[in-house]
Amino acid sequence: MSSLKGICDGLPVDPVPEARPREESVPHAPIRTPNLTPEEERLALENALRYFPPELHAELAPEFAQELHDYGHIYMYRFRPQIEMRAYPIHEYPCQTRHAAAIMHMIMNNLDPRVAQFPHELVTYGGNGQVFANWAQFWLVMHYLSTMTEEQTLVMYSGHPMGLFPSSCTAPRLVITNGMVIPNYSSREMYEKMFALGVTMYGQMTAGSYCYIGPQGIVHGTTLTVLNASRRHLGTSNMAGKVFVTSGLGGMSGAQAKSAVICGCIGVIAEVSRDALDKRHTQGWLMEVAENLNDCILKIRHARRQKIALSIGYHGNVVDLWERLASEFDSTGDLLVDLGSDQTSCHNPFLGGYYPVQLSYEEARVVMHQNPVRFKNLVHESLRRQVSAIGRLAERGMYFFDYGNAFLLEASRAGADVLKDGPQSLTPRFRYPSYVQDIMGDIFSLGFGPFRWVCTSGDPGDLDLTDNIAASVLEESIQEGVPDSIKQQYDDNIRWIKEAGRHQLVVGSQARILYSDQKGRIAIALAFNQAIADEKLKGPVVLSRDHHDVSGTDSPFRETSNIYDGSSFCADMAVQNVIGDSFRGATWVALHNGGGVGWGEVTNGGFGLVLDGTQVRDSV
Repeated sequence: MSSLKGICDGLPVDPVPEARPREESVPHAPIRTPNLTPEEERLALENALRYFPPELHAELAPEFAQELHDYGHIYMYRFRPQIEMRAYPIHEYPCQTRHAAAIMHMIMNNLDPRVAQFPHELVTYGGNGQVFANWAQFWLVMHYLSTMTEEQTLVMYSGHPMGLFPSSCTAPRLVITNGMVIPNYSSREMYEKMFALGVTMYGQMTAGSYCYIGPQGIVHGTTLTVLNASRRHLGTSNMAGKVFVTSGLGGMSGAQAKSAVICGCIGVIAEVSRDALDKRHTQGWLMEVAENLNDCILKIRHARRQKIALSIGYHGNVVDLWERLASEFDSTGDLLVDLGSDQTSCHNPFLGGYYPVQLSYEEARVVMHQNPVRFKNLVHESLRRQVSAIGRLAERGMYFFDYGNAFLLEASRAGADVLKDGPQSLTPRFRYPSYVQDIMGDIFSLGFGPFRWVCTSGDPGDLDLTDNIAASVLEESIQEGVPDSIKQQYDDNIRWIKEAGRHQLVVGSQARILYSDQKGRIAIALAFNQAIADEKLKGPVVLSRDHHDVSGTDSPFRETSNIYDGSSFCADMAVQNVIGDSFRGATWVALHNGGGVGWGEVTNGGFGLVLDGTQVRDSV
């Protein structure tokens, strides 16, 4: 069993760990199909071996070649560290600077099996959101961070650590780029090749930037989305007896069940993966499980009559669920769903992000690898069926919205009836709105976005104290006076943060999310920093955000979908945001290709800022 000191000693090569088979007791990422030529396979092998001294190549080459053949990528399973992977208290990391230790805390949280979707493949969420491309990179990064000083910066190229470079105490300790591919080559097909070659990586939004905080990371945004959809389209803030139907209980989508209950409605979430369903049920994020459609419909009807807040996980395909709901209306006249959406990983529809209704989960994982053309055709047919059922219910009064997972985009590519009638512009005009366009856009335009913090002491008491500090700061702001246009948001946020503890949102690190505007974030951050200086908090606090925060993302099918002057396809905003954060005091910055709606469809940036109680942090 490794120790924290052991994983900071560098890549273990003398001796190398013994070869061991891939553990089948944990969920694994789908097998990739990069379609490499023999020459490209040799290149992939050479690229993997360059992490190791030449005298080990003869031993490792056959093993890595077999991994490439069996799984479509070289993950280096032999080098997966034998340590309980979790966010350890910051003082336990052997580092020269607390800022580096905070980054290590965040990295290990992203790989915690309670948090990560496919931890052994270093995938945090979204089906393919990588922290690193292989386990050698993990060892090297941890070593670099442990030796780093306050006058050095670690540079990361798509999971690969380029090394420590001289900088200054005010510069970022870490600069990350993921997937920065020349635009003409940023296609899905090219990505599969380049990832297999080990030269680029898809970091989603917060996987490759080390800022993921489990399903809680989106739960506040989902709660606000569902609540405001009800206010706007159902005419009420009281969601008792209202039914919200969606899909996905994996990574980010795991927030949907909890959010529905917080809103007071009935959330029905379809999930094809038994592992994902059981994980959320065991963690308390999902209240009940329906094993078949008859049981699911009975549970919905009972909850509607009783007007109870309930989350139901249907173990099956969401297309079957939508078609059954449409059939129920046809046969009984009962519209059993008020709000609908989808949060499959549809940005990656042909490699495990979307499972076609014609196949079981197990069959699909085989077909997507062995017969990708057939699998693609089945996905397209399944999407058309799903949209058809949704359309029948929408005509009867259900409100459906795209939740930023490229569902409408991929459905349009499948030939489904999702486009508005009339001429189309450069950006497709969809029949159903994006949640950004129709629900959250107004909130974003007021400057409110996903503000996050992590208490690196690992002490739940620190998180409780930060909740109280944040609530007090927001209440003081209201007393001082806020414009009527944002008072509703402040009221929602105060209610959220006061109730956050009882909703048991923590999975992994002691973290919290709160939608806040600039004024609120600055005031909260200053109060946190003072509490650290006064030793009321036991350790530093990391501030971060989801990359889709205000000005952080250029995404024509999500964050910038309501920009119609043609500039929604331009990425200047996200790039400038990251550059600006780098000289305004961020501890680390990250710039990514892809995230949310998929590779080649979005550019986004993020940051991490370590509050350590010093005046330097106050000035940031």
